[in-house]
Amino acid sequence: MSRLHAAKRRRLSPPGDEAGATEDHQAKFVKNASKWHLEQDYETRPRKLKKQKENKKLPVRTTEGWVAPPPNAQDLKDEEESDSFLGSGSEEEAVEGSEVEEQVKEQKPKIPARQQIVEAKEELARIASLVNEDPEEHIGALKTLQALADSDNITVKKLALATQVSIFKDIIPGYRIRPLSEEKMQEKISKEVKKLRQFEQKLVSGYEAYVKHLAKLAKLSGSDKEQMASLASVAVSCACNLLNSVPHFNFRGELLKILVGKLSTRKVDADFVRCREAMETLFENDEDGNAALEAVTMLTKMMKSRNYHFDETVLNTFLHLRLLSEFSQKASYHSVDKAVVDPQVNGKKMRQKREFRTKRTRKDLKEKKAIEKEFKEADAAVSHEERDRMQAETLKMVFVAYFRILKARSPKLMGAVLEGLARYAHLINQDFFGDILEALRDIIATAEVTAMAAVEDHEDASDNNDDEDDDDEAPERNLTRESLLCVITAFALLEGQDGAKTASALKLDLSYFITHLYRTLHPVALNPDIELGSHSLHLPDPTTTTTPAKINVQTTIVLLIRSLSSVLLPQPAIRAVPPLRLAAFTKQLMTLSLHLPEKSATALLGLVTRVARTHGNKVAPLWNSDERRGDGVFDSCRAEIEACNPFAATIWEGEVLRLHFSPGVREALGGVGRVVAEAGR
Repeated sequence: MSRLHAAKRRRLSPPGDEAGATEDHQAKFVKNASKWHLEQDYETRPRKLKKQKENKKLPVRTTEGWVAPPPNAQDLKDEEESDSFLGSGSEEEAVEGSEVEEQVKEQKPKIPARQQIVEAKEELARIASLVNEDPEEHIGALKTLQALADSDNITVKKLALATQVSIFKDIIPGYRIRPLSEEKMQEKISKEVKKLRQFEQKLVSGYEAYVKHLAKLAKLSGSDKEQMASLASVAVSCACNLLNSVPHFNFRGELLKILVGKLSTRKVDADFVRCREAMETLFENDEDGNAALEAVTMLTKMMKSRNYHFDETVLNTFLHLRLLSEFSQKASYHSVDKAVVDPQVNGKKMRQKREFRTKRTRKDLKEKKAIEKEFKEADAAVSHEERDRMQAETLKMVFVAYFRILKARSPKLMGAVLEGLARYAHLINQDFFGDILEALRDIIATAEVTAMAAVEDHEDASDNNDDEDDDDEAPERNLTRESLLCVITAFALLEGQDGAKTASALKLDLSYFITHLYRTLHPVALNPDIELGSHSLHLPDPTTTTTPAKINVQTTIVLLIRSLSSVLLPQPAIRAVPPLRLAAFTKQLMTLSLHLPEKSATALLGLVTRVARTHGNKVAPLWNSDERRGDGVFDSCRAEIEACNPFAATIWEGEVLRLHFSPGVREALGGVGRVVAEAGR
């Protein structure tokens, strides 16, 4: 029998030793924990990475041989996101990374400004040559040009803006690109048409961004900073160049806003003159009338919003409109007279005799009309009906501006308005004619009242001899010039109409203007500045290079002679001049010649010569006392022509003028004598 081992007995610890064993175990754990390598364990721990995607792209053959294509950007992004170790950076690490990038940027070498300009020129020339060579292929280069235009270097900006202008002028087509509708976008088209549409859409988007950039820069015009002002000047010049080169293309309204915004300022500088000349060129070259109508509408709104406080040369741009010579109908500020094409009898159209045509002939005529219509559309020919409609709307807007200024009585614009109305006299219908004459009468009445008040104030001031009123500044309104311009405008309007028909239909009488002119002869002759114009009293600014205005610059003596010519030498179709009026004016003109300067006296005697040549029999008795027709005494101070009794006087002023110091005056007087002698025979 084998011997069995005795059963092992478990040792039972005493109750007091259990707490001591626990304390020993904690002490050993703390002692060993200090020796652990936690970072090393984390490094050696296997990571769970996503499986790399297989690159299914074929290798590419290059000059160096077959090269495997790089992985997609999406694969690289997935790899970065899958790496938990790289993607678990804290905010502190991000801040440190940004600081490192800033340090790298600071360490980059700064390129000198001169070198930047040279490199920009080369890049701009390269892009411009590529776009001009094949615009459809390199139309994406417009974005690169726009990026160069956003450079920090002002010179590079200017070069980029100028380059874009030349490129757009070369690649813009001769038609307006219209936006595509949803139906056309869904149509199936050929590759060529699709390529053309893509080119047009990219061109329009690039052109829109460029025009908006110009508008943003143009707002800096007149800035105190020299660089910003020069950059704005380049932007304004580019806008003017584009408007005159491609006025038919898209975003014409945005370019017009740039010009009108500059013309709304009262500071006349080089940019102002450039915008005004561009507007005049646009009016002169506009064939269909669309651009002119849009520009005139914007100018009219600007004038009203500015409360008619702007430079008068802006108003003179209306005199460059083509409708002055092309439009034949008459209009007002609210309507246009329709031209009568078909002859009428008792208000009804005459029935025209119909020509017999066979069915074959009618079919051939129909085909010819269709072919002619297609040719017109292909040649983009402007129809006369559409052009007349546009010019009629433009003419109404011009008259709206003129009539509003007349009502507002703007002192610095009255001369330009009155001369403008005189130019447009042949296009004013009868309704508007009456309104203008009423406005002109109000202006003259106001001028007379103001002149009388000024005389009374001057007499009171001379009696009081106060030292407080030492300001001898000239008034803003030249009432004499305004009244003379009103007389000239009134007669110019009458000459542009059918005089007899207008007078009988509207019962108009210009005797008010004639009487006013007769009353103002003596005050005008005593004016010491009669040979100076409205802008001649001030010395010209040598720093400005602007061209002088051609409107409202005539001297007072020139305006006086123009008004006298309208009164004494009117068109024969209007009415005959009565002898009493001729004699009264002739006598007064000979008296005025004694007080006027040399040139003015010579010009006035020339007018008397023309009057004597035209109405010799009516004025000849003034030089011959034996043929005197009137009794009594001539009163030169009477305001009424009919009550001054001119035929009771003789021209004794000629004997005094024979002793004048100027040979020109003596020669002019001899001409008057010869004409009167021929008329008396």
